[in-house]
Amino acid sequence: MTDSYTPYREALLKELLPAMGCTEPIALAYAAAEAGKRLGGFPESIDVEVSRNIVKNVKSVIVPNTGGLYGIEAAVAAGFVSRRPEAKLQVLASVSDAERSEIGERVHEPMTIRQSTEPDVFFIRVTGKLKGKTTSVTIRTYHTNITCIEEDGRRIFSEGDACEEDAPEENWSIAELIRIAREMPLKGTETEALLRRQMECNLAIAREGLKGSWGATIGQILLARDADDPAVKARAWAAAASDARMNGCELPVVIVSGSGNQGITASVPVAIFGEALHSTDEGVIRALLLSDLVTIALKQGIGKLSAYCGAVSAGCGSGAGIAMLEHLSDKDIEAVISNALAITSGLLCDGAKSSCAAKISMSVEGALLALDMVKHKKAFRAGDGIVQETTDDTAAAVGRIASQGMVDTDREIIRVMLHES
Repeated sequence: MTDSYTPYREALLKELLPAMGCTEPIALAYAAAEAGKRLGGFPESIDVEVSRNIVKNVKSVIVPNTGGLYGIEAAVAAGFVSRRPEAKLQVLASVSDAERSEIGERVHEPMTIRQSTEPDVFFIRVTGKLKGKTTSVTIRTYHTNITCIEEDGRRIFSEGDACEEDAPEENWSIAELIRIAREMPLKGTETEALLRRQMECNLAIAREGLKGSWGATIGQILLARDADDPAVKARAWAAAASDARMNGCELPVVIVSGSGNQGITASVPVAIFGEALHSTDEGVIRALLLSDLVTIALKQGIGKLSAYCGAVSAGCGSGAGIAMLEHLSDKDIEAVISNALAITSGLLCDGAKSSCAAKISMSVEGALLALDMVKHKKAFRAGDGIVQETTDDTAAAVGRIASQGMVDTDREIIRVMLHES
């Protein structure tokens, strides 16, 4: 049945996907798996063409189920070995011990890697040749969006193979999202099931992050400050989930806006505060719904990949969700989002890696400070830096800065990461 809530339900169905591992290397593995399955084996030669942001987000993160391997070569080799494209973002979830050993050997085989000349910020093309047959798989705009498959130069699949500038954007107002989160029927719906899965998966990997020695153990370091303070616990648990995810943990994460770290940041703090505030089950689910919707809306203006840290958007989302749990008015929830954008919008994205956990912690801290400001009847005024007259206008300003103003910043970050002069 189609109703006024349908666009929001459809957006959540598209966004709240389970993924094992950082989504950019997994997207590479997915493309390679599709090509490898069609070739029927590991290629004799491999050509990989990617946009610069894919380079940035794959360079320093461990690819799961590879024995601790990093980078584009590891992701592509893993995909060609596993050849399970039907699993999409869980393409490496069922890698066997024998396959893991083969990945470790294959990763050293020659592979041509080139930066794409396509205009897309998100672009992947993986081409393999085996026994005289050539197969090429192209992904654009988002991680599972295969737009073109070619075999021996003949296009056998093409769907929406246009640059991402042509992709439609939702035009959601924050006030409307708050209303939707309060009123959308959830009981027994697919949307409710998606939200529950998000909370369960992301709390599970947070628990693992607090147990194991993952990355820089940001979550454990934070939790040692005061394990009973929900503000500390929210930051620590969210960071711990990222500690594990960025360092090869094989537990799945439910993503938002194509990002596991954003899925974590949008959900884990809301769950922690829901427990601390003894909120109702429905209250927590509705707060998570708001957090996800705000995250999606803010990220729409920024774009899938940018020099702007996506955890900021998700931190704003979780701040809004926690404000709902604390029974703030719609106007005050908007003020929390505006304050949070003013506080943490300076965080840069320098790729997926261990320090993402610390940036998640900072984003959640900024959101909690924004919330405390509103509870003390304080808010940044229009004209204070990037703050505009309305929350929607402030969000639009941030989107403009991130998508247009930070293009050269993004290029320079990548040059620094690649040690280019």
